[in-house]
Amino acid sequence: MPNPAPPSRPVQVAASRARGPGMAEERRGSWFGFGFCGFGQAPGSGRGRQVLSPEPLQTPGSGADVRRVSASWSYTALVTRGGQVRLSGAARGAAGGCRDAWASEALLVVLRAGPGRGAGPELQAWAPASAMRGEPLWARALGPEAEAEGAARGEPPAGALPLLPLLPGARAYVSPRPPFCRALAPELRARRLELGAEHALLLDEAGQVFSWGQGRHGQLGHGSLEAEPEPRLLEALQGLPVAEVAAGGWHSVCVSETGDIYIWGWNESGQLALPSRSLAEDTKTIPREASGLNEDGSEVRRTAKGEDGAPAPFIAIQPFPALLDLPLGADVVKASCGSRHTAVVTGKYGQLGHKDTTSLDRPCRVEYFVDKQLQVRAVSCGPWNTYVYAVEKEGS
Repeated sequence: MPNPAPPSRPVQVAASRARGPGMAEERRGSWFGFGFCGFGQAPGSGRGRQVLSPEPLQTPGSGADVRRVSASWSYTALVTRGGQVRLSGAARGAAGGCRDAWASEALLVVLRAGPGRGAGPELQAWAPASAMRGEPLWARALGPEAEAEGAARGEPPAGALPLLPLLPGARAYVSPRPPFCRALAPELRARRLELGAEHALLLDEAGQVFSWGQGRHGQLGHGSLEAEPEPRLLEALQGLPVAEVAAGGWHSVCVSETGDIYIWGWNESGQLALPSRSLAEDTKTIPREASGLNEDGSEVRRTAKGEDGAPAPFIAIQPFPALLDLPLGADVVKASCGSRHTAVVTGKYGQLGHKDTTSLDRPCRVEYFVDKQLQVRAVSCGPWNTYVYAVEKEGS
């Protein structure tokens, strides 16, 4: 009879805040989760299909120091500072010697330490149901230069942006579909890469954005619904230094270095924070519609009923980047996308804005973190859920 599993404990990590030369103050931080958990993935217990309010992330055992979270639809991968990957949900298991993990329904991709001294890290792809036991589906040694790059980068803080699916050296990335390892042109000089359901976004070292893949929902941002087989510069944002990119199922987000947020693609569930047809106030009947294009190329449909009796516009597809105005003029520092929702962290207050399963088409602050006097530092969206890393506010 197997030994009973140790009790689950909230995931806590320590974050450093510089106080002066050679000095740092430790501030305790924790991961929280909310949204779909129908497969028992963190933070769920398996007793319900969704968590409507943020809950502290639970992980088996003690001393867990989670620094990254990667979520797929049916399971979640937690990467600890001690080099473990722990799975919860439809896929379960744990493995050591890991530096990073990237979860998808088709593959669990893990970056592990090399087999011997002087060897570079090894990229492994596993079937999620394998619990990382036996042999991986495929493996690739990345070479000593990737090891040197990792050492130069140092240990990232909790909640830092994950490297995967971009590989060390930034000359290739992992895809959940064959070919699993895809080369990037060296001149792209990638520093971040994000994958949506059918498209990819790349942020280069100069702060420029490139996109490619399917474009039928406007997710590429080039003004059309055509596919792009190769990375293409997003001309609408050319000259605007971008700090972050995020790819949802069929929509895209970028954050400029000055804290502005631009968003484009499919708006079926209001994930662009633009007026959505499916969320129209009169949901009982939808009259015959007239469609057309805005000046910026976005597809507009008009119903016969507006508040003043005039046709009320809504945005179905936004094929160009649109500047999003957040409440109180907040500046955005981080963003993440799920399949049909978007979450952002603002810099001034460290608060989180998102569209949850209530399908709002306007930004809505998660009051939980305000009430608990927590400052949000990072956000990571799964397809149908959201994970947040937060620290206690000073003086709380």
